[in-house]
Amino acid sequence: MDERIIVVMPAYNAAKTLEQTYNDLPRAVVHKVILVDDVSQDETVEIARQLGLDVVVHIQNKGYGGNQKTCYLKALEDGADIVVMLHPDYQYDSTLVPELIRPIQEGRADMVLGSRFLSGGTLAGGMPVYKYLSNRFLTTVENIVLGQHLSECHTGFRAYSRRMLETIPFLLNSDDFVFDTEVIAQAVAYGFHIAEIGVPTRYFKEASSVNFQRSVVYGFSTLAVMVRYLLAKWNLVQVPQFKKTLPEIISRYHLSQILRFSTSAGGENSATEQLAEGGEQS
Repeated sequence: MDERIIVVMPAYNAAKTLEQTYNDLPRAVVHKVILVDDVSQDETVEIARQLGLDVVVHIQNKGYGGNQKTCYLKALEDGADIVVMLHPDYQYDSTLVPELIRPIQEGRADMVLGSRFLSGGTLAGGMPVYKYLSNRFLTTVENIVLGQHLSECHTGFRAYSRRMLETIPFLLNSDDFVFDTEVIAQAVAYGFHIAEIGVPTRYFKEASSVNFQRSVVYGFSTLAVMVRYLLAKWNLVQVPQFKKTLPEIISRYHLSQILRFSTSAGGENSATEQLAEGGEQS
């Protein structure tokens, strides 16, 4: 295949699981791995550098969504045709990257989700019951609102086409965990097709997990996104994150660095460097 495949890892305190996650990646398929560190308090950055990953270090914590914004800008700047987002906590099976990107390579989708519910054994894999029930409830609501038939909308293993990331205004999304929900809603709003593959469920001590209180906040935030989506769809409220495109919201000085089709002059510093606000790169 001629596509340039870049894996991005939004990382926070992933020192115990990063190497194992990275070692499982199929090197024959993946051209580059970018890790964006969100001010980890362990040795995540040192291990990532030892492994030879392209590392971006935030100067301050920007949250899960803010981390992904840096990930996608960096991947686009580096010429990715397909971007795989993978949590570096070994909760998802890295060996399945070829299966995850195949629907995009075959032109059947622009976004692919690694669903833990398609493979079965979700509870047996260690997913807490309250997370299982909330995931099922929120996914059902999202399917109804978005007109989809997805088995899971809340996964940290995803693939995106360059075309989609160059279109949706993901920089307008939340810096928190609900970023992922907003991206799915944007995919539907902008007419992109979403596919799924089944992935095993892995929950263990070292895997990252949102606590119950944050899960409740995330649940209400997800429902709020669905309300905004409907208001925008019915033209009752102008919601920029569902109406504008990425080229409309970024500085013209960065267009040529981020967008493949742009011919505008680029600025002195890259968009990734600007977003990282002085963050160190290696």
